[in-house]
Amino acid sequence: MKILKPDEKLSLQNDGTLEIFFIGTGAAFAQQHYQTNFLIIKGNHHILVDFGTTGPIAFPSTTGCNAVEVQTILPTHSHFDHIGGIEYLALLNRYVGMTAMQRPKLQMIINEQYQRVLWEMTLRGGMEWNEVNREGERLSFGDFFDIVRPTLKTQEPREIWELDFHGIHLEIFRTNHLPKQPFPWQQGFITYGLFVDHRVFISGDTVFDQELLDIYVDRAEYMFHDSQFFPNPVHASLPELRTLPEHVREKMFIVHYPDNPEQHDITGFAGWTKQGHRYIFD
Repeated sequence: MKILKPDEKLSLQNDGTLEIFFIGTGAAFAQQHYQTNFLIIKGNHHILVDFGTTGPIAFPSTTGCNAVEVQTILPTHSHFDHIGGIEYLALLNRYVGMTAMQRPKLQMIINEQYQRVLWEMTLRGGMEWNEVNREGERLSFGDFFDIVRPTLKTQEPREIWELDFHGIHLEIFRTNHLPKQPFPWQQGFITYGLFVDHRVFISGDTVFDQELLDIYVDRAEYMFHDSQFFPNPVHASLPELRTLPEHVREKMFIVHYPDNPEQHDITGFAGWTKQGHRYIFD
């Protein structure tokens, strides 16, 4: 694997090599780094995974690109640092990209259950009333997005969705990103992480979850794991991640971290995930 910084403008296409570019690596309230949102790039296609409240600033700042160039988005869950910029992106695409630049409709990778949650509980209030569509009705989710559906691969021991997207293989797994509750994770807040091209594990937002790690740790060549510095009810902590075996830690990058990471020792891990850098898995 190579870690490089783009010379000037990031290309949203490449020679077919899997590439992940982090437009941000920070936690929700971090000031030093943008929120953890990233691009998966391979061949002629890309997927933007999450677009939080800092996304409209972070995207051009780190990529040198205009957000209107985004073709496909995959939201992992409905916290503001992951979906707070999606309304901006969708309206930009509809009223600038599609209208002025003749670009296609924005694609979204999403299952039916989460689509209902995202539209009804977050996006609808600001997007439904902008105009009426050709049928004379208020705008709906489908007026903004061409929907790409993953298929359900398994529900045991963890809900996992699967998709082959133009040569990018995704497993989209359910995570546990809520304080301990008396009900099982299946009934909790919808949150997902990713396993990309049978090689790269990206935890998404999650508590320390040994069951989840057991599914992927032997299959993953590289791992990017969400972490806070101290015990936390909704995120894994560095003390918890330090309990992992050496062979796991040495392939694990820490991401979604608070400010001042340099004050914390991550000896034995692969390193801090770097904002504005290309991770090229050749």
